[in-house]
Amino acid sequence: MKCPVCQAEMVGEDFGGVNVDVCRDGCKGIWFDWFELSKLDQENEGFGGALKEAIESEKINDQDRGQITCPKCKQLMYIHKYKEANKVNVDECYRCSGFFLDSGELQMIRKGFMSEEESADYLQSLLAEVPEYQVQKDDFEKKQIRNAAIVKLTQYIRPSYYMKFFE
Repeated sequence: MKCPVCQAEMVGEDFGGVNVDVCRDGCKGIWFDWFELSKLDQENEGFGGALKEAIESEKINDQDRGQITCPKCKQLMYIHKYKEANKVNVDECYRCSGFFLDSGELQMIRKGFMSEEESADYLQSLLAEVPEYQVQKDDFEKKQIRNAAIVKLTQYIRPSYYMKFFE
């Protein structure tokens, strides 16, 4: 498989039970197939010399390189923040669910992994930026209030209300 950034041949490496493709002779980027990155995104996951070398690689790639093409299915990959390390941009193929990390990004993900509280706060900040979300949230809260009022008003027509008098 060719590296999507520098077109060098990528080499398969074992990162402690997870086989990934590494651009060893080029930009030092790493290709993760579906679900592989989630097995290595925290500091205590994976082992071996290849993983250590990948983690210690410095960030050398150009931030302004733009979109790259997926080396597996040849579709354009999308750049976004990684879900558990919101300061790291990753390239993801929405077709095959593969990830490409530039050199140094795996280390940044592992060091910047968010706690559950930070992750929840980050999610809320993302949702706050979506105008439709606030409209739907307000509508949901109104429906909850309305449903509670209906339950209270109809309690007298349910048999369960009267059963407590006969116990």
